[in-house]
Amino acid sequence: MTTLTVTDRGQVTFGQDVLNHLGIKPGDRVRLDLLPDGRAELKADQPSGSWRQLHGLLKGKGNGARYSIEEIDEAIAEAGAAAGMAGLERP
Repeated sequence: MTTLTVTDRGQVTFGQDVLNHLGIKPGDRVRLDLLPDGRAELKADQPSGSWRQLHGLLKGKGNGARYSIEEIDEAIAEAGAAAGMAGLERP
């Protein structure tokens, strides 16, 4: 059991072990559900969006070009060679 101290401003700080247990990283949001009898449940907040909502997100953002997987692989290999990663092969 972990005990936390509340500051004068009504804030608490969770230890790294608690954050790790909850899977919470810097920048993440937490959810606190208030339950009956003065209890509360704290957990990492999960995004509520769906893949369907992402559909069309980038529509109109590109130049309309379409590339095959081979063209994409070649561009990646060229960029890797230019960055000094020549000789590294995909498994």
